[in-house]
Amino acid sequence: MPNLEFDHKLIEKYDLAGPRYTSYPTAVQFSDDFSLEDYQNQAALSNQSGRALSLYFHLPFCDTICYYCACNKVVTKNRKRAQPYLDRLYKEIKMQSELFDNSRKVNQLHWGGGTPTFINHDQMRELMKMTREHFNLYDDDTGEYSIEIDPREADTKTINLLRELGFNRISLGVQDVNPGVQKAVNRIQSVEQTAEVINAARDSGFHSASIDLIYGLPLQTEESFARTLETVLELNPDRLSVFNYAHLPEMFKTQKQINADELPSARVKLGILENSINTLTGAGYVYIGMDHFAKPDDELARAQREHNLYRNFQGYSTNADCDLIGMGVTSIGMINDSYSQNLRGLDDYSASLDNDELAIFRGVTLNEDDKLRRHVITELICNFKLDLKETEKKYNISFSEYFDAALLDLTKMQDDGLVEIKNDVINVTAKGSLFIRNICMVFDAYLKRHAARYSKVL
Repeated sequence: MPNLEFDHKLIEKYDLAGPRYTSYPTAVQFSDDFSLEDYQNQAALSNQSGRALSLYFHLPFCDTICYYCACNKVVTKNRKRAQPYLDRLYKEIKMQSELFDNSRKVNQLHWGGGTPTFINHDQMRELMKMTREHFNLYDDDTGEYSIEIDPREADTKTINLLRELGFNRISLGVQDVNPGVQKAVNRIQSVEQTAEVINAARDSGFHSASIDLIYGLPLQTEESFARTLETVLELNPDRLSVFNYAHLPEMFKTQKQINADELPSARVKLGILENSINTLTGAGYVYIGMDHFAKPDDELARAQREHNLYRNFQGYSTNADCDLIGMGVTSIGMINDSYSQNLRGLDDYSASLDNDELAIFRGVTLNEDDKLRRHVITELICNFKLDLKETEKKYNISFSEYFDAALLDLTKMQDDGLVEIKNDVINVTAKGSLFIRNICMVFDAYLKRHAARYSKVL
């Protein structure tokens, strides 16, 4: 894994928008031609593999709206709205479980949102109880069971309960500790609230605590974000994510409430990014890729060193050989050679389950070209290298012939020092690690065919 180098001229040259490659093909290629029968067939094929399972549950409710948010959420102060949704989710759990061999262990489980801790403690217990009844969960800490936490919606008692239920990793949304920035994005959250959750997680034996930050928010400066980093590092998280805010109010209505005149300039954003990289690597964190950092002894860093890192819809993962079952409104799954997504609207999702049908409404079945390109992109974005001979053997191709056009583009990147191609291996350099999305885009067969809005690479 390369050490980072920050080159302003290259940043200007490769200042493009592109996919984050949490999947390949990306969600832009999902189609409503993908049917429930297709999903059932892929589930049956996946049972033949004996692979372990990963479960994702989407809990969409939030008490207040964060103006920057681009997630699928339901903003409400009415806590009673959660129970009817959970009742449908329980039904979906049962229906999904009937498609999968119960001998398959659940290696990974994740509650995302929205705000998963919007639901009350009894509801948390019931959701995990229903999951254990229908899927083969571990009773010890063998699995990677994680949950997204809004520290404003959790306290020590909540964290202790989550640990009791089997969770062993948490991810905390912080974004920025500056009061002015927090007010501008409508997320008022004290450092004390965040510290209480982090400390409670450590005291109760959680394996890992991650903090999410966002750069590019209104009123942020290089100096203010440097102070945010200083404060966050005092909390000593195991992992850190520093996301680039993409201001797309025409796509995400809540972002219209952000004053665009208060957003930092491109120059300031790059300054924040450069300082963040220098600060975090200087503090001993390893650059995992994209916007993720981890301590050297963290599982993500170890997996990358051992070339076992993977990437899915929750970001980087250590569980490469799992089929992912997505449950809840808008959830995305990855079963065998397919991706699928649930209905986005709460009413549509509920109506489908009330009609005794899974809520899947679109997806894609991967062809041989998709699987090959997914392998190439995954290796590069996770491990910063690709063994060409190994790829040729696995997919029965001549790499130079199959990817002749891509290699021409990659040669230009080699001239810019982003990659080195020698001894039948593509290695991403220290300069190139920041441009990993650009490098992966060279191998994306769909980019030129489909116009779509993506976030900027940096």
